[in-house]
Amino acid sequence: MFGIVGWAVAIPTLVGIAFGLWIDRTWPSQYSWALMFLVMGVVIGCINAAYWVRKIRNKIIEEDDDDEQPS
Repeated sequence: MFGIVGWAVAIPTLVGIAFGLWIDRTWPSQYSWALMFLVMGVVIGCINAAYWVRKIRNKIIEEDDDDEQPS
């Protein structure tokens, strides 16, 4: 599960940085787009990680409920 959470945060963050660097090189401006997209990537990654943690948590709870019910 730690791998899923790590990749869920890392991928959007790296994509955001790459996109921001591309914008910074293509259209120079006063603002750092790489920094803005870094923050946006981290936020999206954290939302994505929370989704996966919630999904796996619900799956574990369902499996525990199935195990506790008498046959």
